[in-house]
Amino acid sequence: MAAELGHGNCLSWAARNVTGTLSPYRFDRRSVGADDISLKIKYCGVCFADVVWTRNKHGDSMYPLVPGHEIVGVVTATGSNVKGFKVGDHIGVGTYVNSCRNCEYCDDFLEVFCSKGPTLTFNGLDSDGTVTKGGYSSFIVVHERYCYKIPDGYPLDKAAPLLCAGITVYSPMMRHKMNQPGKSLGVIGLGGLGHMAVMFGKAFGLKVTVFSTSESKKEEALNLLRADNFVISSDKQQMMSLMKSLDYIIDTASGDHPFDPYMSLLKVGGVLVLVGFPSEVRLLPISLNMGAKSVSGSMTGGTKETQEMLNFCATNQIYPEVEVINIQYINEALERLIKRDVKYRFVIDIANSLD
Repeated sequence: MAAELGHGNCLSWAARNVTGTLSPYRFDRRSVGADDISLKIKYCGVCFADVVWTRNKHGDSMYPLVPGHEIVGVVTATGSNVKGFKVGDHIGVGTYVNSCRNCEYCDDFLEVFCSKGPTLTFNGLDSDGTVTKGGYSSFIVVHERYCYKIPDGYPLDKAAPLLCAGITVYSPMMRHKMNQPGKSLGVIGLGGLGHMAVMFGKAFGLKVTVFSTSESKKEEALNLLRADNFVISSDKQQMMSLMKSLDYIIDTASGDHPFDPYMSLLKVGGVLVLVGFPSEVRLLPISLNMGAKSVSGSMTGGTKETQEMLNFCATNQIYPEVEVINIQYINEALERLIKRDVKYRFVIDIANSLD
């Protein structure tokens, strides 16, 4: 058992192979450098990326693999050059922990698009050649540039999903000016990303329509998340009734689905933003050309925008819907995530269950 657990200053749960099964694992975190922050992890959100890389779906997983990139905790130490944070601060860490800091995108605080590629929070190669390990762990050491201040009073368990799910939809909504009150937004899919898109849309003053394949999500979409309309996407009559009525669509669905029916719902000049990862995107040219419509993609966001998003959520009392779990439940939680059996984000209580 000792050999399986390993040795080191950081306790975590890791996958050892493509089965993706996680179990306790120890390893060494680096020492705190001059620009670093050491963060005692309190909570970590569970993202579908955790399924993808623990099970080597992209063929690039480096085991033992410690997932988790929606990290929230408390500062326990700071390097000598750190000015923006102090011991005791509540901070978050998102999907990346380093970048070149020299390219045009880093200069514009769009580090997620770094020309040399951002260093992912887990299963990435850091500047010292080590493999990054994520938030299913007791603590993490990160350069201060990639840390975010959690606003005072904001619940830490609910802050965790903002570091990936939240910024993934907030970023393209701001880029495409989806913060104009009175405009109409369609949201495809009502999972971790979709429910955040609905909440942001309502906070921006948009009229929000949720598209889902599941009638069971109607009550929560309308009553809990306060969407204005709910449509079963396979119902052609419901879809036809919304022709040319939407200014924007956020598509969070990762399963394969047709695009032309949704494009027909956009007004002239409307945009569909894809944040999910279906295996392909197929649509007829007429769906774009007739009406000057566009399709755009997006990932997470830069550091400046991520901090703005956190502040916006605090100011507007936007709180993700979460199911808090112990780390010992993580393998079951990942199976439930695959089956979309979560409303709407698992969050691991690291502080009270990792021991």
